[in-house]
Amino acid sequence: MKVLVVGTGYVGLTTGVALAYLGHQVTCLDIDETKVAMLRDGRSPIYEPGLPELMTLAKENILFTASYDDVDFKTCDIVFIAVGTPSLPDGSCDLSQVKAAAEAIGERLEGHFTVVVNKSTVPIGSGNWVGSLVREAYTRRKGVDPDGTYAVASNPEFLRQGAAVFDTLYPERIVIGADDPRAIDLLTNLYRPLLNQAFPAPAFLPRKEGLSVVPVVTCDLASAELIKYAANAFLAVKISFSNEMAQLTARVGADILQVTQGIGLDTRIGPRFLEAGIGWGGSCFGKDTAALLATSKEYGLTMPIVQAARDVNYRQRTWVVDTLLQELKILKGRTVALLGFAFKENTDDLRDAPSLDIARQLIRQGARVTATDPVALDNARRLYPDLGVIYCPEPLVAMRGADAIVLVTKWPEYSSLNWVEIKPALNTPLILDGRNFLDRHELQRLGYRYVGVGR
Repeated sequence: MKVLVVGTGYVGLTTGVALAYLGHQVTCLDIDETKVAMLRDGRSPIYEPGLPELMTLAKENILFTASYDDVDFKTCDIVFIAVGTPSLPDGSCDLSQVKAAAEAIGERLEGHFTVVVNKSTVPIGSGNWVGSLVREAYTRRKGVDPDGTYAVASNPEFLRQGAAVFDTLYPERIVIGADDPRAIDLLTNLYRPLLNQAFPAPAFLPRKEGLSVVPVVTCDLASAELIKYAANAFLAVKISFSNEMAQLTARVGADILQVTQGIGLDTRIGPRFLEAGIGWGGSCFGKDTAALLATSKEYGLTMPIVQAARDVNYRQRTWVVDTLLQELKILKGRTVALLGFAFKENTDDLRDAPSLDIARQLIRQGARVTATDPVALDNARRLYPDLGVIYCPEPLVAMRGADAIVLVTKWPEYSSLNWVEIKPALNTPLILDGRNFLDRHELQRLGYRYVGVGR
């Protein structure tokens, strides 16, 4: 099939490259000409493991452009809208990029039946809104009604940053929401190689053992839109529940790792997303829970469980500073080293990263803050040059003279640091393990004061 993907962020680029790898003819469009130039040169503008390799394998089937005029809408079967929908101050989504894309698409439809797909995470009801924008733009340009030229569908993504390529090729489910059966048929056929796993697995990313069929959920537009929000809200609640329990385990002398193991073996609960720590960040959980609350308010509802999950999550960031104050007594003039700066491992994304709030609070308390990260420091310097953090590429440089080390991001390489070599370089051998990731017993044996979350 011939596919257009509008937007080359994590979702758009990964989707477009994966579809090209499966054999579809894909055009990826982005108004950022710098990004397009990089992509044409075979370079990914985002850090995502496996994506550059898949781009190389798919290069014969994919084109990159910054202009809608380069797209042949007479033969285009499916258009994915995968642009950003950042949060506004009230928690609702900024849909200006979605609006611009829908209108540009509507102006250029050429009679060939095309499915316009919301791939961006958008509020409930956005499918109908996008449909009206496309219709109005089409009519304004051509002076006639589209009359069956297009249909709108919702096809939410469920990608984990750092594992987006894996999740695209080997999804747990594919959700297709549409009110026109032609749209459901076309998207089902587009995804047939994924649904049947009828494609050769890349050598660098083997197929999940036992995966032969991927479930597909077909539903109406509104249900598909809500599935995405409900999934992220539930996962956010699960993490925050563990963090709330961690506060109690610390008070009563229990260990949150043993508690979550004990409840996670219950198949009704499961072990995933029960890791206590300094909370979630990134572009999804915070934004989507805020949007869900904003939507519920429009309908005269409250969602106290979702609100509580947010409250607990952001309280964890303050807990880090409170704990350091308890341990060090005075933060003014102290040096605190942040081990990891991205919101999670295997990404350079800093959106809603816990490190940012922790750093700001520490600096307000008069502390000197250093930070290291394997891949996120370039983004940090570019996006937050005036934050007041000293960025250090080498972990040992960041930790030299530190009064406390806070593990923020559980990068695998941090588990093998030479703590014997590091200790003499510290003012105080204090480690706050914000992800319960390091070897507590080994660090204590070496003479470190180790503080975990709920331990």
